[in-house]
Amino acid sequence: MDVTYLGHACFLITGETGKKIIIDPFISENPLAPMKVNDINVDLIVVTHGHFDHLGDAVELANKCDCPIVAVVELANYCQAQGAKVHPMQIGGSFDFGFVKVKLTLAFHSSSILSEPAQYMGNPAGVLLYFEERTLYHAGDTALFGDMGLIGALNNIDVAMVPIGDNFTMGPADAIEALKLLRPKVAIPMHYNTWDIINQTAESFERQVELQTNVTPAPLKPGETYIVP
Repeated sequence: MDVTYLGHACFLITGETGKKIIIDPFISENPLAPMKVNDINVDLIVVTHGHFDHLGDAVELANKCDCPIVAVVELANYCQAQGAKVHPMQIGGSFDFGFVKVKLTLAFHSSSILSEPAQYMGNPAGVLLYFEERTLYHAGDTALFGDMGLIGALNNIDVAMVPIGDNFTMGPADAIEALKLLRPKVAIPMHYNTWDIINQTAESFERQVELQTNVTPAPLKPGETYIVP
């Protein structure tokens, strides 16, 4: 299984069967994105919340690939109104799509379309993917919270994707505490260096993860892939 980082909080996950899932497809306006929307073909789209840097190109991609967007109900309804196929869910719920089971988790953030006035898009989410006998966790945009310990206790997480940018999400120090609670085998940092306000040094985070946890850090540059054993 391949986990390819497309910059910011976007990941393209390719299974051994060829099935593909994309999370938070912020591509066309992402200064770090190594691909264009036309280059991407997927079987499922998961969007953690409604902010432009996560919803991104989801509707265009859903129409191009003829596949559904998975999101909380309010955000899914918004995407459906824009013409996309959707599968609405809620926090704590799971659904088996045949090739992958998706479960939405808590995330402490906000979720809206930043129009005037802003449109509420339901609760933000993290996501667990149970995909080809692996468990992947994308924390979404979130603060550190204690129930990450439950997520870690109830799941044998192979790869955790955690934000480290600070300002809008948890920063590196809190992300390390999150890893102590989640106990994944591997951690990939995300949501950093897209803009100056969330600049971080991946090498520094990597060193601290190695010093403070039993987790293997795997920082990726946009376009790089981690192969899940």
